[in-house]
Amino acid sequence: MDKIKNLNRMVIQAIATFFTNAHISNFFTGKIYTGPTKKVCVPGLNCYSCPGAAGSCPIGSMQAVMGAKKYKFSYYVVGTMMFFGVVFARLICGFLCPFGFFQDLLAKIPSKKLSTKKLKPLRYVKYIILFGLMLMMTLVLGDKYEVVPPIFCKYICPQGIIEGAIPLAIKNPSLRLGLGSLFNLKLTILIITIILSIIFYRPFCKWICPLGAFYSLFNKYSLYQMNVDMNKCVNCGKCARVCRMDVDIRKNDHDLECIRCNDCKKACPTKAISSSFKQRRDYEK
Repeated sequence: MDKIKNLNRMVIQAIATFFTNAHISNFFTGKIYTGPTKKVCVPGLNCYSCPGAAGSCPIGSMQAVMGAKKYKFSYYVVGTMMFFGVVFARLICGFLCPFGFFQDLLAKIPSKKLSTKKLKPLRYVKYIILFGLMLMMTLVLGDKYEVVPPIFCKYICPQGIIEGAIPLAIKNPSLRLGLGSLFNLKLTILIITIILSIIFYRPFCKWICPLGAFYSLFNKYSLYQMNVDMNKCVNCGKCARVCRMDVDIRKNDHDLECIRCNDCKKACPTKAISSSFKQRRDYEK
């Protein structure tokens, strides 16, 4: 996939976001699309309740199915997510996720940008959310409740507010009257996320997103790989300096935090870094 270097990443993100939310007319009618494609999960984080959403969010779908008492495990949803992971891994975060695109747009706002290198321990929070808050609690509470609330979607994810609640409330007066403490909580989380995204690069992706945590587990094994040829590398450190996800690809070219944005590849003066769907090559290091 070296041809990707000739394409503007934000253009690809914009196109992916558009096709993920292709039913634009629904924003003007205040209705949610419920057609046949809504049964299919999209790759990135995208709220089911977004009026324009063409498909389902994998995280929301996983919680909805696992939260129902008659189900114990969502083979279809997890299988779909694993397929995306095996093929792309966190390339999805870098190129195909609407909320990742939203954070990248916020990062364009002129301001002093702060480093997150000293905050690296926070990256483990997203794994706690994925395995602890979502999976374990859903399985444990599933025996006690008929339907377990989708904890992440309901109480944490800011995507639901910006894509779902706000557009629907604008067009539905009766819905506005019903907004209460939960909406205020989620709106506060969204505002905090926006502020942090202006001064830090992708804080939600780095610290909170369980979908990014899931895809990161496939970074080493996916068909799409980043590769560093240490025979060409001169250890100038430019790749590490330009990486806004705090990855030093020279040390680990399948780092869990790498979103395959290709910034390191563009910065490399000796063209030692490559990316493709070809089989991974293990260079001497």
